[in-house]
Amino acid sequence: MEPICVTADAEEFTCNAYLVLGEHTTLVDAGTMPGVVDVIREHTDELDAVVLTHQHTDHIGELNAVLDAFDADLYAHGDHPRRTHALEPDETVPIGDEIAEVVYTPGHATDHVSLVTETKLYSGDVVVYNDGAFDDGSFGRTDMAGQSRERLIESLHDLLEYLPETVTGMYPGHGDVFEASEAGGDAEDDGDTVRDVVERALERAERRKPKYPEQ
Repeated sequence: MEPICVTADAEEFTCNAYLVLGEHTTLVDAGTMPGVVDVIREHTDELDAVVLTHQHTDHIGELNAVLDAFDADLYAHGDHPRRTHALEPDETVPIGDEIAEVVYTPGHATDHVSLVTETKLYSGDVVVYNDGAFDDGSFGRTDMAGQSRERLIESLHDLLEYLPETVTGMYPGHGDVFEASEAGGDAEDDGDTVRDVVERALERAERRKPKYPEQ
């Protein structure tokens, strides 16, 4: 079952929140979209867990509403008053019908983790496919207090070490989902893999130039 972006119709700024149905029905991040609980209920009556990539406001704005509605467990690396499970590096967490490895990937946020299953990468904000700065592999912004470009670069290196070749889908906190396609099509990104996207983001981060002109 492919993840469902339950914040896709948001009219305000929010992260992508992914509902993953299966043996352990999970919401990856909660977003800030009012009514997200209703969208989740269109697909399921039960939610086992919410897993946070990090706790920036755009990722947890509707967290309490979701937890209240479904009485779900909360998995997070950083402290949270409603956390039931601490996400520790190199441990695993069930998401849908897969098991994800927890990779500590700070830089954009000190509590940031990425989640790597056999077929999917839930990358939060450490790496995205497109975000207005780059269209085919970009990295999280690091120009605000508490952020670090150098630490984010280390995190992207670490992520590549954990990324198996079987991963074909990247589900980022912002922008579009990236799904690897077979070479030979008309799209410019045909033939790209998730690893290609992450490596491209890393190369751009390592230039150490401002991501946005106003930085």
